[in-house]
Amino acid sequence: MELFWWVRRPDHARQIRALKHNPHYLSSIPITLPPENISSNLKETLEKTDWVLLGIPAAFLEKELEDLEPEHFKGKRIISVIKGMVPGKDQVIADYMKDRFHVPMEDFVVLTGPCHAEEISQEKLSYLTIACLNLVNTSLVEGFIKNHYIRTQPSRDIYGTEYASVLKNIISLASGIFHGLGYGDNFQAVFVSNAIQEIAVFMDTLFPMKRDINDSAYLGDLLVTAYSQFSRNRTFGTMIGKGYSIKSAQLEMNMVAEGYYASASMHHILERNNLNLPITETVFRILYQGANPAEEMEKLSFELH
Repeated sequence: MELFWWVRRPDHARQIRALKHNPHYLSSIPITLPPENISSNLKETLEKTDWVLLGIPAAFLEKELEDLEPEHFKGKRIISVIKGMVPGKDQVIADYMKDRFHVPMEDFVVLTGPCHAEEISQEKLSYLTIACLNLVNTSLVEGFIKNHYIRTQPSRDIYGTEYASVLKNIISLASGIFHGLGYGDNFQAVFVSNAIQEIAVFMDTLFPMKRDINDSAYLGDLLVTAYSQFSRNRTFGTMIGKGYSIKSAQLEMNMVAEGYYASASMHHILERNNLNLPITETVFRILYQGANPAEEMEKLSFELH
């Protein structure tokens, strides 16, 4: 198997080729790809591949792929590690790729946690869920990634795993806001136990199927995002809880907090389906309607049990 890497900015591609590591993210990890396999030309990179792994933040996916047509993805199988929704479309990645580029659902794979790239890079034991309708593709992806520190499990729940990833990022923002406001671990435990119930309500209402919400793709991913020091969404929320404005928190972070953009999309989905998720809606009011974080979180705390 040969790996090709598309890098959005030409200057970053040049730096990675010259330095043999990425100076911007996980800079301690050596890059062993041949220099010619690292490119900032997306169309040329796609021409060389049978599989496409999408890791672009959902907020920028539409912009980065705007010059592409369905023919560029014809016959290719897509792996998504994106944990967000396309703003303005209010779509998870499976639906966006199906509608915009005609990617069949059988050729779409969701690769989800619980895991953070920082620990993967340190070869710490991690478990990944591979969600796909085609068991052959599931088996192939497992062969690509399984090793002594990565274990895998299969799933057919494409929408459940995608929406769980979206919701856990929004919930992690709330967890961070509570942390920034000074709430302790005792409260956080109650909060997270309520949060997984909120995810279950959403799944059972809009995407009912036989699933165990306590599996690692749902509860496990929520836990690591709500508690981990590596969680961008928790970090972003903590800043908001400490009094940062949205703008200043975004400027200080070097990476994208997907939950910020997903919060607006989820608000629209909940409105259309007349569904009330208290944690998700509280985060939306804080981020998009200028509601006071301390007041909103105190009100939310009385709804938990």
